[in-house]
Amino acid sequence: MPKRIVITKIGGPEVLKYEEYKLPVKLPKSMVRIKQTSIGINFIDTYHRTGIYPLPLEFPFCPGLEAAGDIIEVGDDVKQFKVGDRVAYSFSPPLGAYCEIRDFEADRIVKIPEHISNDEAASILLQGMTVEYLFERLYKIKKDEKFLFHAAAGGVGLIACQWAKSLNAKMIGTVSTEEKSELAKSHGCEYTINYKKDDVYENVLDITDKELVSVVYDAVGKDTFETSLKCLNFRGLMVSFGQSSGMVRDVNLHSTFNPKSLYYTRPTLMHYIKDRKELDASSKKLFDKIKNKEIKPNIFKSFKLSEASEAHKLIESRMSTGSIILNP
Repeated sequence: MPKRIVITKIGGPEVLKYEEYKLPVKLPKSMVRIKQTSIGINFIDTYHRTGIYPLPLEFPFCPGLEAAGDIIEVGDDVKQFKVGDRVAYSFSPPLGAYCEIRDFEADRIVKIPEHISNDEAASILLQGMTVEYLFERLYKIKKDEKFLFHAAAGGVGLIACQWAKSLNAKMIGTVSTEEKSELAKSHGCEYTINYKKDDVYENVLDITDKELVSVVYDAVGKDTFETSLKCLNFRGLMVSFGQSSGMVRDVNLHSTFNPKSLYYTRPTLMHYIKDRKELDASSKKLFDKIKNKEIKPNIFKSFKLSEASEAHKLIESRMSTGSIILNP
């Protein structure tokens, strides 16, 4: 029988359990059956485990948004894929990527190009498409534009560094160590600020000649919220796409955003790949940048599927630089 990871209750990494499970005897007509070789770990997985993002699911349930593998069976109505195709997905609902074999809707998967391995696809699809919509569609980053991006040496951050460089934009990235500063710069980040030692706002003032920035990308949340707003110029856009340090406390909309007529958005990738056309366009742009060597996948560490709790501990430590994957 195949094996999977389930969340048994809300809590720490210890609530992740490794168990056997049964697959449906009959594959639904619109689905493909995937033998998974690589599973992406994302910070949102920890939100589901801890209850920061409450889910309408009964315990135990299998977590995970992203994986890659080989098709071993196709439903009767599936025409665009065949047995043997290498495919990847990054979509929710439903959750359930932390497993060895998965049935998934054919219209929500993409073929993996020859120049990308399964491990690379699972490590970069969600994070790469996140940067695509953040930089290309939610707000179009312009050539020579200076903007602020928190956690520049994380999985999403290192892709953002490279994407910004490919656009000839000048990313200002926050980091926690000198080592992470060098890593971000080596990936294309124009400026770095060590928030453990230096004042982020004062440095942004200096870098921008007191003009501040028009957009801030913030996936850290509680610890960076006030600083992010302070670094925005009039009519600037605050993009809050995560909260690795915790949820932002309740804010007074008038006193927080009105003084500079700021815009605020709390986007999610799923709303930017909501149909086949958007999914294909987003993944193609990412895959093309990898092919053109503008983006390089960066797998920081891989774990066995049974070691999912250790992978969660690592990503929550905020000490990883790059992506973390599970290999069934």
